[in-house]
Amino acid sequence: MAVAVRATAAPLWWSGILGAAVGTLSPGLVGRRVGLLAGAALFLVAAAAVFLARRGRYAGLAAGAVRAARADILQDRAVTIRNRRRARRWWLLPAFPVAVASSFAVPAAVGLLVAGLGAGLWLKAVWIGRREVADDRLLWVGADRPARGGPAGRHVTAYRTTGIAAGDAAPGGARRR
Repeated sequence: MAVAVRATAAPLWWSGILGAAVGTLSPGLVGRRVGLLAGAALFLVAAAAVFLARRGRYAGLAAGAVRAARADILQDRAVTIRNRRRARRWWLLPAFPVAVASSFAVPAAVGLLVAGLGAGLWLKAVWIGRREVADDRLLWVGADRPARGGPAGRHVTAYRTTGIAAGDAAPGGARRR
């Protein structure tokens, strides 16, 4: 389940960082200093908002998680990442061009906002991973559930659990080494 949260974090992070870097090349309408300060504030606010959003829903579903049955379909990490990124490609792809285009008005601000969204998702995946380690079980969303709404959406009614060594993902959604 943390894999699904973490899947869009890297594209958002890198699009935002590259957009902010390119955005600092032009002085913009308000100037670089104002743009960078506004971007830093937006980064912190976005990261905190994404990190704190739906934490109660995640915790409630994790508390009511049941052991995965033999009939449950649990996806491979790479398949989950590919499906999540493919489903969200229409807003992941324009993240970089929008960040660069907005830099002509406020340099680096939108790029840092997008990077903050990615950082917030990554922090949420780390938080989920710490819960998984503390409970000594991995949380899963069945592959038969639609990809809409994310791992804490309305369509998700319960999480499944397996042992900490199951699957190809480490706690928090990172690749198992």
